Amino acid sequence: MSYRIVGLEPEPFLDLFQLSDDELAARHIVRTTATAKPGYPCRITLEDAEPGERVLLLNYEHQSASTPYRSSHAIYVRENSRHRYDAVDQIAPALRTRTLSVRAFDVGGMMIDADIVEGEALESLIERFFADRNAAYLHVHNAKRGCFAARVERA
Repeated sequence: MSYRIVGLEPEPFLDLFQLSDDELAARHIVRTTATAKPGYPCRITLEDAEPGERVLLLNYEHQSASTPYRSSHAIYVRENSRHRYDAVDQIAPALRTRTLSVRAFDVGGMMIDADIVEGEALESLIERFFADRNAAYLHVHNAKRGCFAARVERA
C-alpha cells in the first residue's frame, strides 16, 4: 500500500522572516539559531536545520477539524525553506531518527487509532494504520515533545 508524506507549504511562513524580533514576539514567534543537528526539525523540508541556520519557532494549527481533536503545537521552520517535502513511499530524514507518536484520523477528523514507534519502523506502522479503510490520514508527532512533525496520506 502506497503512502505519501508531505511537509507544510512554505508560503504562509515566508513573510515571517522579514519581521523584526519585536513584531515576531507580538505574534508569539521566536527567531532562533540552530545550535546542533539533530534538534531543529523543519516542518517544511522535513530535515533538521544545520547548526548556525536561522529558524522560527511558532505555534501551528495542524489539526483544524471541528472535533475534540482540533490541535496546534510548536513547530520549527527554516529560513530558506522554499520547497516542501513531498514523497511517495519514502520516510523523510527528520522522521527516521526520532521516536514518533502516530495518530490515525477518519475523514471527519476523529482519531481512530494511535501508537508510538521508532522512526526506522514508521513504514510498517503506516501500513498497519492504512489497512483500516476508515483511516483517511495520519499525523506524525515527535513523541518526546509532542510537536507536529508531518502528515501522511494515502498515495
